[in-house]
Amino acid sequence: MSAPKKTNTRAARRLKKLIAAPFVFIAAILILLEDWLWDDLARLAAAIGRLPVFHQIETLITKLPPYAALFCFAVPSLLLIPVKLVALYFISHGHALSGLLTVIGAKVAGTALVARLFTLTRPRLLRINWFAWVYERFVAFKARIYAVIHSTAIYQATHRQIVRVRLAFVAWKAKRKGAWRRRWNAARKLSRQRNSAGE
Repeated sequence: MSAPKKTNTRAARRLKKLIAAPFVFIAAILILLEDWLWDDLARLAAAIGRLPVFHQIETLITKLPPYAALFCFAVPSLLLIPVKLVALYFISHGHALSGLLTVIGAKVAGTALVARLFTLTRPRLLRINWFAWVYERFVAFKARIYAVIHSTAIYQATHRQIVRVRLAFVAWKAKRKGAWRRRWNAARKLSRQRNSAGE
């Protein structure tokens, strides 16, 4: 290969990286958010599911036959369509913030519900041959995509930043909790002293 061709190939590779960089960055953020939302919201939904009323409903869902479980799993995704249409209506009428908040709210609530329903219905869903086949390939495809994105410098930098933000938030929460506890303990101590003085 001649020198000009090598130069052209290198230039083309650099151009592809530059064009791909913003998309990789967005994909990295979306993957991190999805992982964070899925895990944390699944835990939140599980905690809500332990309440007596919801516990009975969850017990019924786990006993559904495979195709009824599939219908139950698919319903939340269908229910989100009207919400997205409402968000689109807000945006088209100049209420971009309302539309964005509607989409975010729907995404959070939908992810929590779908994550919980998938946990409950997964054993039944995997009894459906075509669903099990699609699910296995989806998991393998997702793993390949994750491996590619995880290996990029942009993803690693984004991941480090998000980890720092989460650690800072946890530290701030612990600090606030400690401050409130100190105030509570001080108030109790003062109350006891006043009661002792009154006696």
